[in-house]
Amino acid sequence: MSGPAAGTADAATTTDVVCLGESMVTFLPSQPGRLADVPSFGRGIGGAESNVACALAAAGHRAAWVGRVGADGFGDHLVETIASYGVDTSAVRRDPARPTGIYFRTATDRGTDTHEVAYYRAGSAASAMSPSNVPYEELFAGRVLHLSGITAALSADCLALLRDLTAPRPGRPLVSFDVNHRPHLWRGGDADASVLLELARRADLVFVGEDEAEEAWGIVGAEAIRAALPEPAVVVVKRGSAGATVFSGLRPGPRSSNAGGAENAAGGAEGADTVTLVPALRVDVVAAVGAGDAFAAGFLSATLRGLPVRERVRHGHLMAAAVLTVPGDLTDPPARDHADRLAALDDDAWGRLRLGPGWTAADRAPEEVRTP
Repeated sequence: MSGPAAGTADAATTTDVVCLGESMVTFLPSQPGRLADVPSFGRGIGGAESNVACALAAAGHRAAWVGRVGADGFGDHLVETIASYGVDTSAVRRDPARPTGIYFRTATDRGTDTHEVAYYRAGSAASAMSPSNVPYEELFAGRVLHLSGITAALSADCLALLRDLTAPRPGRPLVSFDVNHRPHLWRGGDADASVLLELARRADLVFVGEDEAEEAWGIVGAEAIRAALPEPAVVVVKRGSAGATVFSGLRPGPRSSNAGGAENAAGGAEGADTVTLVPALRVDVVAAVGAGDAFAAGFLSATLRGLPVRERVRHGHLMAAAVLTVPGDLTDPPARDHADRLAALDDDAWGRLRLGPGWTAADRAPEEVRTP
């Protein structure tokens, strides 16, 4: 097996993944169109890290979400909804002085010019997270700690927290970091680019899109992205419809005791990479939201199970396809044996797959989702 395995603790008594970040109540439009024209909205939840936690818990893992919400009804809704997926929310803190963040969005793809998002998160409870008010014992209780660049953009205190959590230290779990570059969240200038690069280089496993690497860092191509991120044991470059390229190998940078053991499972000579390219699936997209978080969850799920890198990426694609074929950010993933059958297909059969709404039904065999 190449690439880091996630820790060595007894899985029966240890949380698999702890996710830290802001979750918000999201208002989904009842019909397409400008925010100014949408007559009503349905309520849901949104948050990169809590999305990952929910997907992992739904896939049968022990997942926890650590965050901060207001002592208000929206905070109640978030905690109750996330917990309903099987996520441990016992470490979530309530802030009596700051509100829970909310946002509204249009129904169009986030990558299009017509997509609108209206955030009401400035001064939110989550933006007050800092090294002094989050439960470190809970954050370090899992085999993996999953973070994202969104948290770093919320406030100076949040950035200080991310820097502290990614610093090498004894007993640090394997740190997974999704770059998640969101330019509109930053406070001006080019600080976001250097901060995200700094945090990514301190992680053990990094998820980054080719498009966001070009936007944030001016770096073009998977090889160039890996060259800019030499320290992480695994770098997953998401390439949209082209699939994903994974660089995995032993790295010379400093690591904690737990993550160091994970690196030693990577195989190969120090500094040498194994490069794995995995094509994307053809998907009949219902809504292009939440796919990146679902991909990370699928990849982490397969990492926790010790699967080879190719299967890790395929499970990422399958988890993303589950979300892409529903209207919201979250859905139940395919049953594990169903996903395993699809992930094990040969390259030709994988290339013939086309997944649409309802494909995750447990009683559907792989051939039933193929197309000519």
